[in-house]
Amino acid sequence: MIVDESTRVRRSYVNTPSGRLHYAECGSPWAHETVVLLHQTPRSWDEYRDVLPLLAQAGLRAVAPDTPGYGASDPVEPSVPAWAAAIVELIDALGLGTVAVAGHHTGGVIAIEVAARAPDRLSALVLSSTPLVDEEFRSRPHGVDEVDRDEDGGHLAALWRGRQGFYPAGRPDLLERFVRDALAAGLDRSAGGHHAVRSYRMEDRLSRVSARVRLVGATADPYGYPHLERLLARLPHADVLRIEGGMVPLPDQMPEEYARAVVSFVTAGDELGARATEAEPVEPGGAS
Repeated sequence: MIVDESTRVRRSYVNTPSGRLHYAECGSPWAHETVVLLHQTPRSWDEYRDVLPLLAQAGLRAVAPDTPGYGASDPVEPSVPAWAAAIVELIDALGLGTVAVAGHHTGGVIAIEVAARAPDRLSALVLSSTPLVDEEFRSRPHGVDEVDRDEDGGHLAALWRGRQGFYPAGRPDLLERFVRDALAAGLDRSAGGHHAVRSYRMEDRLSRVSARVRLVGATADPYGYPHLERLLARLPHADVLRIEGGMVPLPDQMPEEYARAVVSFVTAGDELGARATEAEPVEPGGAS
């Protein structure tokens, strides 16, 4: 059997001032455009496991790093600025030049900080299920992934049950992938990542975002979708695309739809970013 090397997922490490970072990639190093994919808390590159080959098939180079402290990357003091600094260091260390960045949930928050601190490094920004972290957001109760360690292992079931309602029925494999990543990060870091997001002052950074932006709304995501219009109000020239039925684990729940949302925007060029229009919704299994 002939294996298409361009769609094989390759995994490696790179040394940066923030420590050793682990990443997975797919596609040709000589591709015209590179997309850096940032995962939610407490996931890892594995959130994009099924997306990477699809982006490579579309002619993109796709790089999915583990956020410091998650997956197999060295930890840093948990904060959005520290995580974003590490991602810029990874872009530099890999010699990627100008890239598109796509982030989901926490990854979207980190992506905004990357765009704010290194605007000359970004060609496009795709934000899926990304919250608007402002005073209103910080005032709300938040206890996602907060479980107490149990000598009998009850915390494993608690992690599962805490997320189960936000995952599609009949897909225990997705919950298994989440629990595996949460345990690899550790219970404190799994919950602590959310607290780090809450301490970030996104409202002070959005005006620095100059890249073309697409906002992707997963319509069945109770955490991310309600923020879509609020974030659009702060990024009025963004393009908007809704994915019907998308839930919290959008990239691994609906990899084809997610990949189409990224590819159609990243490869569209500046013309699309200049129009403040709403893209057609992506129906499951349909074309973007």
